[in-house]
Amino acid sequence: MEDSLNNPENGGYVKTEKYNKEKTEKIAAHYAGIISLLGEDINREGLLQTPKRVSKAMQFLTQGYSMSPEDILKSAMFREDYRQMVIVKDIELYSMCEHHMLPFYGKAHVAYIPNHYITGLSKIARVVDVYARRLQVQERLTTQIKDCIQNTLNPLGVAVVIEAHHMCMQMRGVQKQNSITTTSDFTGAFLKDATRKEFLSLIDRNKL
Repeated sequence: MEDSLNNPENGGYVKTEKYNKEKTEKIAAHYAGIISLLGEDINREGLLQTPKRVSKAMQFLTQGYSMSPEDILKSAMFREDYRQMVIVKDIELYSMCEHHMLPFYGKAHVAYIPNHYITGLSKIARVVDVYARRLQVQERLTTQIKDCIQNTLNPLGVAVVIEAHHMCMQMRGVQKQNSITTTSDFTGAFLKDATRKEFLSLIDRNKL
C-alpha cells in the first residue's frame, strides 16, 4: 500500500509510504481502543490520526520480521584470504523491549575474523538493524547477531558487544537515568583471552 502526499506549497515535496492497508487499519483500531481505555477522547482533534500514525510507526519499528539477515550478508559475500580482525564499531541501534514495548537504544560493536570469505561492511550494520527492528531483549539480540554472522560467513570467530539505555528503566520501574546495560557474546578465536582483549581494547573509546 502506497500513500503519497504532494504539497505544491511546500516546494512540491512528495512523501511516499508503503504499508499494508488492511494491517494498518486493524492495528489502528486496537490503538484507538487503548487510547479510549486510558481515558482520552479519541475524537479530539489532536488524536484523530494518532491510531493510524502509531500503527505505521509500529510496523516500521518491527519491520525486521520480514527481512532475512542471512540473505543480506550473502548479497555482498566475497572470497578473500584476509584473516585479521574486521571491526565495525559504534553501530547505532534502536529496538523495542518485548516486556514493556518501550524503546532501548545504544550502540553495537561487531567483529569477525574471516575464513576465506568477507562481507560488505554496511551489511554488518544491516544485520544489526534487522534483529533490532523486532520485539527484543538485549541478551537475545546480541546472540542473534553473533549466530547469524557465524553461521553465514563461517569465520574463525565472531564478537558482539552491545551497550544500551533502556527506557523501561529510565521512565518507569527503578527510574535510573544514567544506567547502561552491556551484553557480549563470542565464538571461535574470540574465546581466546588475547584475541578478546584486543577486540575490547579496540572498541574502548577512552583509548582512541
